[in-house]
Amino acid sequence: MNEQITIPADGIWILNRLQEHGYVGYAVGGCVRDALLHRTPHDWDFCTSATPEQIQACFSDVPCLTIGSQHGTIGVLRNHTVYEITTFRKETTYHDHRHPDAVQFADSLQTDLQRRDFTINAMAYNPSSGLVDLFGGLEDIERKIIRCVGNPLERFTEDALRIMRAVRFSAQLGFAIEEETRKALKVLAPNLKHVSAERIQVELVKLLMSPHPDYLRVAYEAGITAEFLQEFDACMTTSQNTPHHCYTVGEHILHSLCHVRADKVLRITMLLHDIGKPVVRKTDENGRDHFKMHGIAGEKMAAQILRRLKFDNDTIRKVTRLVKWHDDRPDGTTKAVRRAVNRIGEDLFPYYLEVQQADMLAQSDYRRAEKQERLDKVKEAYETIINEHQCVSLKTLAVTGKDLIEAGYKPGREIGETLNHLLEVVLADPQKNQKEILLGLLDEK
Repeated sequence: MNEQITIPADGIWILNRLQEHGYVGYAVGGCVRDALLHRTPHDWDFCTSATPEQIQACFSDVPCLTIGSQHGTIGVLRNHTVYEITTFRKETTYHDHRHPDAVQFADSLQTDLQRRDFTINAMAYNPSSGLVDLFGGLEDIERKIIRCVGNPLERFTEDALRIMRAVRFSAQLGFAIEEETRKALKVLAPNLKHVSAERIQVELVKLLMSPHPDYLRVAYEAGITAEFLQEFDACMTTSQNTPHHCYTVGEHILHSLCHVRADKVLRITMLLHDIGKPVVRKTDENGRDHFKMHGIAGEKMAAQILRRLKFDNDTIRKVTRLVKWHDDRPDGTTKAVRRAVNRIGEDLFPYYLEVQQADMLAQSDYRRAEKQERLDKVKEAYETIINEHQCVSLKTLAVTGKDLIEAGYKPGREIGETLNHLLEVVLADPQKNQKEILLGLLDEK
């Protein structure tokens, strides 16, 4: 692997400025890892022998931000981008399994690198010294391995969030987790109780949005999901004795994640779309499993899970609605699809189509052609509805509440009921979505 790294011009300017003032500086961490992997780094971070005060003195002619001066980090603003520069540091004990009790500045790059989580994140680079790789990070990149720096039990005990980060990096990069690191995950997974729901949510979403969202299986096998997503663990042990399925509920979920694009709402929906199955499962006298009303049960459970993990209200609204309706199967007529769009929501119906496709592709081949044919007809009908601007909700109904008041209706419940009645007429026949026709129907009534 080529160890040459191209640092952006602003980064070179930062390193040169530090050197001019007698300090050493390096690009460090994730940006070095990504550059070696030929990925575009999201941020360029730097470490240096200069203290926070000395960093500010070096860059006194440009805006500096005290991002975390108590931790040794100063932000330098250059061409509308903030570059974080952190003093070499070493950390003491972690009594809360999350944050160091104190941060002490170190006098060497080696000390700084050995406190980091994984070998692939513990490399530094500058043009004069080249790649500084003290813990085999480059070799682990070549071997496609996630491995802790030093003793994995110590690294995960220090900061329990690293437990989630190990699986997340594995999923993002398609790397395996090294055996001793994996063993330590299993031992220390219970320490995740010390990590805030918000931080777990961030790592979970990154994992789900990765090229390998099914690596959530690794988290399950290590006992990690048992700490914050017990409902998923129940899915992993729930069989589906039905010709429509060939996996447990959990394995079906994992496969479905790989069949939908990397959109936050879609990936979370696929994670939770069958979350209600374990609680509604019934087995008939022939040994066949049934999961009636699992969408409704799942809607409630999904809301509880997403609130527990501190998701925003918009995500909760979209995901829970999609979970509720994911198994809704209208026929391919425009009339049936108009009603389905009204049920599910105009904004969510395109998502619903993608959810149904992914759900089907993660099932058995039983009646696959027939299922695909129906879904294709639904998609065609939906395109017709969109292209012809057919009314599917009160938003585009030709008659408004104001029109009804002008026609003599009193404000209140009757107006809502009347508008919904007119919408039913239009859902059945979109040609009647004309003000004169609809008001005429009321006159007849």
